[in-house]
Formats: sequence, structure tokens, C-alpha cells
Amino acid sequence: MSSESQTTTDHDEIRKWVESNDGQPASVKGTEGGDTAGVLRIDFPGGAKEDQLEHISWDDWFEKFDSNNLAFLYQSKKASGEDSTFFKLVER
Repeated sequence: MSSESQTTTDHDEIRKWVESNDGQPASVKGTEGGDTAGVLRIDFPGGAKEDQLEHISWDDWFEKFDSNNLAFLYQSKKASGEDSTFFKLVER
């Protein structure tokens, strides 16, 4: 079996995938500027240390995502068939 990956800019598709994997929108603490979110991340259980990430709203996350012309590349299944939480933010 091969791994399956997709690239999307669809907010609903991204949110559905993240939440189905128990993730939350986040940014790296200390990288925000004024009213804009910092470096975007998704916080999954067992991921980065809590003190490195700050949970933000989906609205703030998608505002930064769109203004930086990003796309969301994600893997829905590992080659073994297990669910995957691998993702990468890439330029559109």
C-alpha cells in the first residue's frame, strides 16, 4: 500500500482533516506581529511542547494562511495504512 497525500486550499477540507486527527490551529509563540498570527502550526496530541505553541482561532489561522498564499499538503494514510498526521504548508 502506498501513502496517500493531497494538497488543498479549501478551509473546510483542512479543518475537517485537522479536527479528525484531534489537532488544533496554533502559531509559534513569539513570532506574532501586532494583530497577525505568528508562524502557523497545527498542534496534535503528543506534538510540540505546549510552551512553544499558542492555540489560535481558525479565523486567525486561515487569515494568515490566505494572506501568505499558502496551500496545505497533507497525508491521509501512511504506507502501512495507518492514519497520518503529516502535513506541510507550501506556497500555492
